Amino acid sequence: MKIVELPKEIRDLLEQFDAPQILIKHLTIVNSTAFYIVKKLKTEWLNLVLNEKEILFGASTHDIGKAIITDELYKKGKKHESEGFKILKELGYNDQESRFTITHGNWENSDLKIEDLIVCLSDKIWKGKRINELEERITNKIAELTKTDFWDVSMKLELILEKIAIGSDDRLAWQGI
Repeated sequence: MKIVELPKEIRDLLEQFDAPQILIKHLTIVNSTAFYIVKKLKTEWLNLVLNEKEILFGASTHDIGKAIITDELYKKGKKHESEGFKILKELGYNDQESRFTITHGNWENSDLKIEDLIVCLSDKIWKGKRINELEERITNKIAELTKTDFWDVSMKLELILEKIAIGSDDRLAWQGI
């Protein structure tokens, strides 16, 4: 998996808030991971309909609130979620675009679309973190959306995620953790 540069719109947004380098790198990695996952999913399941633009926007902005709530760059917290939503709304983004600032940390919510779950997954798997329940929800969604057998989806998704997890040490080092 290679690192993909953030879109200019997002780089400008982060610059506007004087975002710390560690946040820029984190958003770059999560966006790159989402890009890779979407590409692999679309290759594996040609009939899987995903809003790629929405996923990549969510992946590249999900932690934007940490530009303001900077202590959450280094410790757990949820204040950045509502702050990020507020930031994006004030800049003219709609609720649909801004929601990833909230949903990325709340994957257990049963109302989430596959796009939200992919952003959540991208935010975890890039560093090698595996969450069985999250991966199972995505497997179920893909199986449902593509009318494919759960176990077939599970096996193929496992191979995709395993490849990402293997490179996590290099990405952690690049981000500076």
